Amino acid sequence: MRTYQEFRHEIDAAIADQTAALITLNDDLADHPELSGQEYESSRKIVSLLKDRGYQVEYPFAGMDTAFRGIFGSNNHKYKIAVLVEYDALPQIGHACGHCLSGSVSLLAGFSVRQLQDELNADVHLIGTPSEEGIGMKNVMVEQGIFDGYHMAMMVHMYDQNVLAPRLQALNGYMYEFYGKAAHASSSPWDGANAFNAAQLMFHAMDMLRQHVTPDVRMHGIIRNGGQAPNIVPEKVSAEVFVRAMDRDYLNDLIRKVDDCARGAAIATQTSWDKYPTTQPYHNLLSNPVGEAALREVFEELGLPLNGDPEKIFGSSDAGNVSFVCPTFHPCLQVADKGVAIHTRAFAENMKSDRAHQALADGAKLIAHQIAKVFGDPDRAEAMLAAQREITPLQR
Repeated sequence: MRTYQEFRHEIDAAIADQTAALITLNDDLADHPELSGQEYESSRKIVSLLKDRGYQVEYPFAGMDTAFRGIFGSNNHKYKIAVLVEYDALPQIGHACGHCLSGSVSLLAGFSVRQLQDELNADVHLIGTPSEEGIGMKNVMVEQGIFDGYHMAMMVHMYDQNVLAPRLQALNGYMYEFYGKAAHASSSPWDGANAFNAAQLMFHAMDMLRQHVTPDVRMHGIIRNGGQAPNIVPEKVSAEVFVRAMDRDYLNDLIRKVDDCARGAAIATQTSWDKYPTTQPYHNLLSNPVGEAALREVFEELGLPLNGDPEKIFGSSDAGNVSFVCPTFHPCLQVADKGVAIHTRAFAENMKSDRAHQALADGAKLIAHQIAKVFGDPDRAEAMLAAQREITPLQR
């Protein structure tokens, strides 16, 4: 087997040769953002690119029209690696999470290692995972068992700093619905029961609860349906709420307390309530120390300083769910000045910059070099898998 340095040289040459095509894709996706679950043109363009490069593509995949899996070659090697491709955008503010760029990074990484599959004894699959900002398609795929046969999964997220392993919170999202009784709000309000008041009271109760939870907890939501007219006592109001925490068990207990906020609000306003999930449950990201040590070396070799706060809470990602199935890496790459937060218009404005185009190549190298470093050393690969087996699996 060739040395890691020889693998790096071939990878970097392939990235240099194909970066221009992926810049074109990234800029096109940035100009034409599509919402979660509606990424029809985005996925079609990516699948077309895969087919042009000789990939066998399953599309649709995993029961979703905009998901795909691309496989290059015979697919008969010992190890299976999933390179995760995201491409959904946010309402109103487009690719303010940078998925146009992170998805393009994953594709470029996959293209740069495909000729090394025999030497690494590893098949590198490109898996299109839409609706990260919606239902969390990776979560659905985990439940379907799609990642069960994989030995590593990886992607790079865009950020305002470089981070080896961001702190991902577990998350549950629910729609809380309150049911009251309509009445004329002026002539006979006493005949009504105000569902909007119930939702208000639930939010106030959650604000009170914030004083008595651990600092990593986040609880936030919006009113989806607030009533029909000012002169009608609202008879049905919907509030969508996300609840997050760093630990899944703690989050499960916290959800019970949020339910009590809804229950108490309904009792106080003489309404009724129920709820239903609006997302698949997102899990925290498990740490694999062997794989993270290799990735730290890759950052250093590329001259990318780890200039982020490792204790800062990043948010949530369905990549966390994948980490309970196989070693999963989700480093962050700086593409904007520090302080330019994701999910803002200012962040979206950076997606077609020269800095973004450089990040495209750097991010692809992070993934491809990590694959070569780990699977070019069978002892290291087995140590990473042994470390994964030591992690207590989540009981799903």
